[in-house]
Amino acid sequence: MNDLTERLRRLTAGRDHAVVVGAAVTGAWLLLVALFWLFGPEGGPVSGLARLLALMGVLLPVALIWLAVGLAGAIAGLKRESVLLRAQLGLLPDASAEEDDSDPVGAAGHAGAGPARATDAAPAVRPQPRIAAPRPARAPEPRPGEARQGALPFEQAAPVEVPPAQLIAALNFPDGPDDHHAIAALRASLADPEAARTIRAAQDVVTLLAQHGVYADDLDCAALSAALWRRFLDGERGPALARLASGDETAAGIVAGLMRSDEVFRDAAHHFLRQYDRTLARIAPELSDEALALLSDTRSGRGFALLAQVTGMFG
Repeated sequence: MNDLTERLRRLTAGRDHAVVVGAAVTGAWLLLVALFWLFGPEGGPVSGLARLLALMGVLLPVALIWLAVGLAGAIAGLKRESVLLRAQLGLLPDASAEEDDSDPVGAAGHAGAGPARATDAAPAVRPQPRIAAPRPARAPEPRPGEARQGALPFEQAAPVEVPPAQLIAALNFPDGPDDHHAIAALRASLADPEAARTIRAAQDVVTLLAQHGVYADDLDCAALSAALWRRFLDGERGPALARLASGDETAAGIVAGLMRSDEVFRDAAHHFLRQYDRTLARIAPELSDEALALLSDTRSGRGFALLAQVTGMFG
């Protein structure tokens, strides 16, 4: 994640650098034109066509300079989108991993980890048509004294237990392809459908915030007080919990504007707030105070504190 943030910063700096260079070259060209106009040789009267050609000779290089600046900005924007998409795809589990047919827990985990591809769902061999079986004779109705067999419930897969330490590492996201511990924790956590929904909601919000220049690594840490977080989970609201807010007023202003003007961001933010609050309430009783403080300092925890501050969840 640090590597992704650094690459996005370099792309943004490169686009700003192109604008600065374009402005400098434009100023230098106009200065040369002005010097030639003032100190150049004086000639006879100039016709209207010559004046038009001279004006085009002055303005055409300026137009070409800013065309190049615009192309550089467009290329930087495409690279930025490519980096974000590559990072988003890198967080998904390996869809080509083989599944153990005899393990219903593993099968349920892969089903919750992500949407199946259309090509994976298609059967490899076309099924043969079924031969209609003869209709069985109607079973005799049970006598009044006989006990009727109860309906058998469908077998349900056992819930996947994800250790809280793994879930905390997954909600902080890997720092890069070499962060094998976080990647393994992320894949293990995605096996739990409830945790998978929270992780994907957090990933969407962190990605959208980065697209608008708000990076989770740069956010001020919320209060690392487990006692305050437990009071929040118990339903307490008000000024006493103000320390849980992010405290980054610049980022809060950007998010407030997005909540008003961007419907996609607003929906993703509310979905993330609901999912994270539900997951936090579910695992908080099992967490020690140190683990709860560590969870609030993850990238997902910082994003939750910022969005909760803007939406007024702390009261």
